[in-house]
Amino acid sequence: MSIVEHVVLFKVKDDTDQAKVNMMLNGLNGLVSLDPVVHLTAGPVFRTRSPISNFTHMLHSRYKSKEDLNSYSAHPDHLRVVKENVLPICDDIMAVDWVADNDPLPLSLPCNSAIKVTFLKLKENVNDEVQGEILGVIKGIKDGVSGIQQITCGENFSPARAKGFSIASVAVFNGVNEMEGIEGNEEYVNLQKQKVRDYLDGVIVVDYVVPSSSSSSNL
Repeated sequence: MSIVEHVVLFKVKDDTDQAKVNMMLNGLNGLVSLDPVVHLTAGPVFRTRSPISNFTHMLHSRYKSKEDLNSYSAHPDHLRVVKENVLPICDDIMAVDWVADNDPLPLSLPCNSAIKVTFLKLKENVNDEVQGEILGVIKGIKDGVSGIQQITCGENFSPARAKGFSIASVAVFNGVNEMEGIEGNEEYVNLQKQKVRDYLDGVIVVDYVVPSSSSSSNL
């Protein structure tokens, strides 16, 4: 199985009525019932760790193939929610898709799971060999950082809405306390950052917690 990860970041307009935000989130979370979807959660961002990022909400979903993701994207219900509930209240949207380098289990994440999403924008002169090295560093983080239940990474295959960010990863923790535990591995994490810093033109890191009202899987 080659699981496809789909992450969308939203910047909701500052003066938006909370009722409209709730309608957007309810509409997005309702899309979990569509056949191609094996996992979907949408809600407010817990914390943004990047000065270049001001996103307020996030959607994370999973599919068994690129074709299933395409079917989801083209589904009338998805198009309706985007048109009626998302676009009218959002200033900015970006999306990144990648094929997971492993089969993350469980595919659907329980409520209160904490997710750390990282997007990397590479400098123009970075070649495929270096990209492979960067992905290798990301894959190795699970071995050096306790508390990570899942971590997947890969190259973005949908550049249209990715703002130039080409490598992505998602790390899953049992909860916020476990995610915060990364601070206890600060020396190791900083060492990994040093290995890739010279190749980067930008980084977005977003922390997210699966809300109790979020649906997960129709399997």
